[in-house]
Amino acid sequence: MRLFILILALIALPASADELAELKELADQGNASAQSNLGVRYANGEGVPQDDKAAARWYRLAADQGDASAQFNLGLMYDNGRGVPQDDKAAIRWYRLAADQGDAGAQYNLGVMYATGEGVPQDDKAAARWYRLAADQGNAQAQYNLGVRYDNGEGVPQDYKAAARWYRLAADQGHAKAQTNLGVMYDNGEGVPQDYKKAHMWYNISAANGNESARKNRDLLAKEMTPEAVSQAQELASKWMESH
Repeated sequence: MRLFILILALIALPASADELAELKELADQGNASAQSNLGVRYANGEGVPQDDKAAARWYRLAADQGDASAQFNLGLMYDNGRGVPQDDKAAIRWYRLAADQGDAGAQYNLGVMYATGEGVPQDDKAAARWYRLAADQGNAQAQYNLGVRYDNGEGVPQDYKAAARWYRLAADQGHAKAQTNLGVMYDNGEGVPQDYKKAHMWYNISAANGNESARKNRDLLAKEMTPEAVSQAQELASKWMESH
């Protein structure tokens, strides 16, 4: 199963028929933003019939003018074989153009492709480098993946403190797996001082987000804690969820 971000760039879409006609006119005149916008509309069937080939065509016109969102979306189309033949190398090319302009989604997807060796030779260091660029922009999945790499020493030196830091950033954005892993680190005292209350708290938060492993970990840990400590951990979790 691919781990790519499979959402199209979110941009304001016109609602009325007149605005759509104006958008098409601008796109026909070579306006890159309008071309990219029109590509999103065709990809999603927003105000026009859903048409992946038309979406890819408009994305390409905008991408050829350097529009980063269109480059990212065209990369997605090649990645998933939507409107164009599936082609990992073409996906890499367009992702890289967008990533070099700072597109966090493209940076993350490049990290995945280097990690799995799709379209490029497998390279853990390159994967970590692209994940970091996306993570530094707040991409939660990239933050989690980078945490895993520091946790396991893949493409970066093994560093539990760094792993905990990246897990926390993703966890604070609601990433359930990062919340579970941060709980494990508090449970084991890896990268952070051992703290069963905080471990229980993060397990509880992740479990509330549907993570079954976290639920099991929480229930096992509770057996090692006093009822008072469990109650305090539950209060910590409640306060966190109220503030997020």
